[in-house]
Amino acid sequence: MQCTAFATADEYHLGSLSQELVSCGYVEVTSLPRDAANVLVMGVENTAKEGDPGMIFLFREGATVFWNVRDKTVKHVMQVLERHETQPYEVALVYWENEELNYMKIEGQSKLHRGEIKLNSELDLDDAILEKFAFSNALCLSVKLAIWEATLDKFIESIQSIPEALKAGKKVKLSHKEVMQKMGELFALRHRINLSSDFLLTPDFYWDRANLEELYDKTCQFLSIARRVKVMNEKLQHCMELTDLMRNHLNENRALRLEWMIVILITIEVMFELGRVFF
Repeated sequence: MQCTAFATADEYHLGSLSQELVSCGYVEVTSLPRDAANVLVMGVENTAKEGDPGMIFLFREGATVFWNVRDKTVKHVMQVLERHETQPYEVALVYWENEELNYMKIEGQSKLHRGEIKLNSELDLDDAILEKFAFSNALCLSVKLAIWEATLDKFIESIQSIPEALKAGKKVKLSHKEVMQKMGELFALRHRINLSSDFLLTPDFYWDRANLEELYDKTCQFLSIARRVKVMNEKLQHCMELTDLMRNHLNENRALRLEWMIVILITIEVMFELGRVFF
């Protein structure tokens, strides 16, 4: 069986999304604990393979994880999501940066082994949903991070000519407004990664659920979340240094132009005074 995750937008409106999915025949799972308020769980009637009920985890952060769901159903849900998204991502990027893991039912404790999820077949439905939630939470982080990695790579590509231009003594064709916009993009991306997400700390949900925390942490380790965040922050720091250099360079040029304007104005005034004295 297969578990597939997509990040499609910055955020979902879970209230309206729940209503539309229920009207389309999906069944909302309401047995989750209260502190799992950032996720909507929907049951699917027709599964891709026998052996486990189909399930969809829709996270408020704009990511969706499908468990044993048919491709036709996945396509339909993705179309529904378009009407409940805030700042959607490019469709091609969404499908390119997805995560897929195989999973199976086993006897014994659930775990992630060699890139495959193994779920305890003896758990009741509510506990099984919680374990899937833990795996899905980590997958949600991975696909969101993949989207931001692609965004940062695109940004780096847009400024990669600047160091070579400065090295060659050429004029950099960026206005002060454009440089400030690029600095704003970097700050916004850094804010998303380090302040408005769970990349740096384990969510509070797992503090008193040691078994789920272990599943969540192991999946994050397998997906290299911490290492990828560190690399992204290093790249962001280098980009910040470059854009800051550009801003200082433009400020110096602006100050130099003002100085020359002042010198020219003073020169003109002196010439008028000399003309008045001698003529």
